[in-house]
Amino acid sequence: MQSTGKSLKAALQLARSEERLTAGVYESAKIMTEDPDSVSFCVLAMDEEFQCDIALQIHFTLIQSFCFDNDISIARVSDMQRLAQIVGAKAAPLEDAHCVLITNPADGSWEDPALQKLHLFCEESRSLNDWVPEILLPER
Repeated sequence: MQSTGKSLKAALQLARSEERLTAGVYESAKIMTEDPDSVSFCVLAMDEEFQCDIALQIHFTLIQSFCFDNDISIARVSDMQRLAQIVGAKAAPLEDAHCVLITNPADGSWEDPALQKLHLFCEESRSLNDWVPEILLPER
């Protein structure tokens, strides 16, 4: 589980450095609607403060369904602040870190070993009927 967290962090950092990250529920939904084939991985983040937010839960349900329908790997994390730090979201609008997408490069010419490991983890989790597995992000 710890190595999966490190893989997620590495994939997010690489995608951020290559400007292939999208943060925010609405921004993510827009990209998924316009070009679902460009999306490689989806991360949903929830923490205790937002667990009673019904609108956010509805958005998550729709995003999950869209990911399943379009064969997009998806995972969740429970530390939204840590996710926001990794993806570089500003401290004030943490809501923008509820959903983070990693998109494919425009030329489609790379392979990211960390992302491949995440896809395999998600595939194995689905075979165990864990459709949106949780990944623990490393502290550092």
